[in-house]
Parts: sequence; structure tokens; C-alpha cells
Amino acid sequence: MIDRLYLRELVTFDEVELEFKKGLIVFTGPSGAGKSVLMSAVLSSFGYVTQGAASLCEVNLAKPLKLKSEAYELEDDLTIKTLKKEKLRYFIDGQNISKKVLGEMFAPYVKYLSVRDKGGFESEILLEMIDKQLSSKDKAFKKSLKEYKKRYVNYKAKASELAKIKENEAKLTELIEFATYEIEKINSINPKIGEEEELLKVKQQLSRIDKIKDALSNASGIFSYEANVEEVYRLLDKNISAFSEMMNQLRADFEDTESLADELEEVNVEDILDRLGDLNMLQNRYGSIKAALEYKEAKEKELKRYKNIEQDKSMLEAFLALEFSELSIIASRLSATRQKEAKVLEKVIKSYLETLKLPALSFEFRPTELYESGVDYVEIMLGKSKTTTLSGGEFNRVRLALMAATIGENSGNQGILILDEIDANVSGDESIAIAKMIAKLSNVYQIFAISHQAHLSAQADQHIVVTKEETTSKAEVLDEEGRIKEIARIIGGEDPTVQAMEFAKKLRA
Repeated sequence: MIDRLYLRELVTFDEVELEFKKGLIVFTGPSGAGKSVLMSAVLSSFGYVTQGAASLCEVNLAKPLKLKSEAYELEDDLTIKTLKKEKLRYFIDGQNISKKVLGEMFAPYVKYLSVRDKGGFESEILLEMIDKQLSSKDKAFKKSLKEYKKRYVNYKAKASELAKIKENEAKLTELIEFATYEIEKINSINPKIGEEEELLKVKQQLSRIDKIKDALSNASGIFSYEANVEEVYRLLDKNISAFSEMMNQLRADFEDTESLADELEEVNVEDILDRLGDLNMLQNRYGSIKAALEYKEAKEKELKRYKNIEQDKSMLEAFLALEFSELSIIASRLSATRQKEAKVLEKVIKSYLETLKLPALSFEFRPTELYESGVDYVEIMLGKSKTTTLSGGEFNRVRLALMAATIGENSGNQGILILDEIDANVSGDESIAIAKMIAKLSNVYQIFAISHQAHLSAQADQHIVVTKEETTSKAEVLDEEGRIKEIARIIGGEDPTVQAMEFAKKLRA
């Protein structure tokens, strides 16, 4: 509940400080005094769009709501503050917060009904109301609804996957052809890391083969002097082993060189140059032979993935067909249970509507395509009239009846309900009925109501009058005597008669 409101510099209000009780708090006062302006400050504190804002506004909440936030540290008793300088800034327990996040945080707990507002009867809201009623008393329904919503989220995700596959399907053939071409091109060359260095070495040797052969021919004459040198060593009685080893090594090297020359004779120079050209092309395109082989491997994986797409598509189509069938069965069961509960609600609401001088209400269901809430679209008929044709007064009386009818015995604190002239332009009997209905709702809501009707004011747990002297407005909590005088003013005008005073006392008795 809201425990306290403090604000400064709000249109015609210099400063306001009010402490609130539980239950029903009614604001009255002459037209133009600033009741709606004051209420706008409260609404603005919860993220509602309002006209104008106070330079400073603080709303203190006392242990009321089960707020949860991973982004903000929240105490049981918390303070919402708005500051207006160049722009309006919002704080919750001293922590900066955006208007959007603030509104989303309090949306489940702070409801606003205005005679000018015609929202609240959208299909999703009506279904949520019926589902909430069912979930509180039917565990099987609650379990089925939870299962349906979980599976539907997965169903939509898989449907999105399939749609993406189909979207890319036209490009698939082209992608497969390109990947295959890239792989075959590299495979046709079949490069090896380090191969180019070996080929360059061979190319260099080929360019010198004639010189090598000439040099071998000229140098081979050394072996004709080998026996003479050996004879000199014997005559000198010197160790000949070093010379013999050197000559044997020289002979082996010459033989290896002759073998290489013979092998090079068999090599096709054009083949070497062509091979180097292919390897050079790969290097120019991919940066290196290693990079080319890595690219080929990546394309092979890509090609494998493409070839699996058709299989994935078939599996997804089979899954979606089966899941659609099963979800449709669950949704049909949910719909049947909802329609039964709607009939129960119609009977409960009927008595409230009769009290409010309204005809019976009916929930009209019609099937839709499968969506996150099932296969139901629901709207309300009041007698033979659609809600779009109702007056503002009728519309809000129906909303009050729905709220009253769906309050459970163990509802606990439902939050805060703000009513802006919800009882405007109604007859005396209708005013009485609305006042009783709002009083019933105040058992589970803290209600702030702007009213020009005596009956609602008389039912209030706290009565606040808003007045204006020249250009300055003020708000004052009334004691019992003040309440009777204000109710009498509502009944009889600025100078109420004795009869108006007596009737005011009777309403308060």
C-alpha cells in the first residue's frame, strides 16, 4: 500500500504531504481544484503517462507488494522518487530507474481505471482473468496450461528454424555447387606443405645440370693420378689412409652427383614449372598452402552441413506436424475448460451486474489459429451490446463487476487501484451500487478514487478534500465533522441545506 505522498511544485500545488490508510481513500472537492492533477503525480510515480509532473515527488510504499528485481535492491518499505529539472528522472530506493522499467515492474500491482478509459476487455486480458480463476482451483488445468505454453515456445522456435531453412533453400544448390567447386579445385592440385621448397630446389638444379656434368667430366681426371700419389706415399713411408679416405669420399660424391644428373635427365622441366604455377596460384589466393588446406577442410564441413539440411528439414517438418497436432489437442482441452469456467463466471457476475443496474454478461468464444494462449479469442457481450458500444459509465461498471467477481476468498493484497471519476454521470441507485462494489474491492485493494458522488465518499476509510484559493491548491485529510460538511456540499452545493446535512449524517451513520 501507499503509506505517504510528498510533493513540491505541482501546477497549482506548492507543497503536499499526505499519509494514507488502507482500504478506500476518496478525493473530493470542487471542479478544477486539482484532484486529477494530484492523482497524476501518484500515477507518474508508477510509470504511467501523465500531463505535468512535480519538481519533486516521493511515494512511500509500506510492505505491500512482492516486487522482484535482479537489477535493483528493494527493501520491504521502499520509496519511489521523481525529480523534474531539465527532464523527469525516476529513482527507486535511491537507484536510478527508467520510466519503462518502473512501469513494467509495477504493472501487475497498480491498476488505473478512468471514465475516459476503454481498455481492459481485450481477449488476452479476459483469457488471463479466466486462466487465473481456473489455476487457483484446478491443478490439472494449471499443469496443462504450463505444459502448453512451454511446448508452444519450443514449437515456435522450431518453426522459425524451418522457415529459415526454406528461406535459404533457393540458395542451397548454388552454395553446394560453389563449395564443391572450391574443394575439387584444391583437391585437383593436392598440395603438400613444404612441397614448393623441394620443387624450387629441383628447378635450381635443373638450371645448372649442364655445368655440373661438364665440371664432373673435367674433375674425373683426378682419379688417373691416384695410383701415382699412393706410390709417392709408399716411397716416403708415409701413412696413406687419410688420402685413401678422401679419394673414396670424392669417388662416392661424384657417383651421387652422376646419379642425380641421370635422374634430372628424366625430369620434365615443364611439369615442374606447371606444378610451381599451381602452387603459386594457391598461395596468391589463400596466403599459403597451409591456409589453402584449412580452407578446403572448412568447405568440406560446410558441404556436409548443406547436405544435412534436407535431412534436418524433413525432421523438423515431421516434428512440427506432430507437435501441432498434440498442441491443438491440449489447446482444445484448455478451451473447453475455459468455456465451462466462463459460464460459472457469468452466473457470479450476473448478481453484481444486477446490483449495478446492468443486463447479464456473456463471454463469446471463437476459435483462432494456434498461438501462445491456445486457440481462443474471447470477447464480452453485455446483453446484446458489444463493449465497444458501451458508454464510459457502463464500461467501467462492467469492469468493477468483473474485478469483484474474481476476488478469491484468500486473495490477500491485490495491489493498488486508482479510479478517476468512475462513478460520474450515474443515477442515485447506480451510485449506491458502485459505492458498495468499490467498498468490497477495497478489502483487497488500496483504492484511490476521485469522486463527485456522496455515496462513495461516505463509504471511504479516508476522505481527502482538495480545494483551491485563487491560484493555489491544497489537500486536507478530513475528520468526521469535516467529512459530513463535504458530503453535504456534494449533495446540496456550496451552501448546503439542513436536509443535505442530515442526509450526509445518515450516509455516515
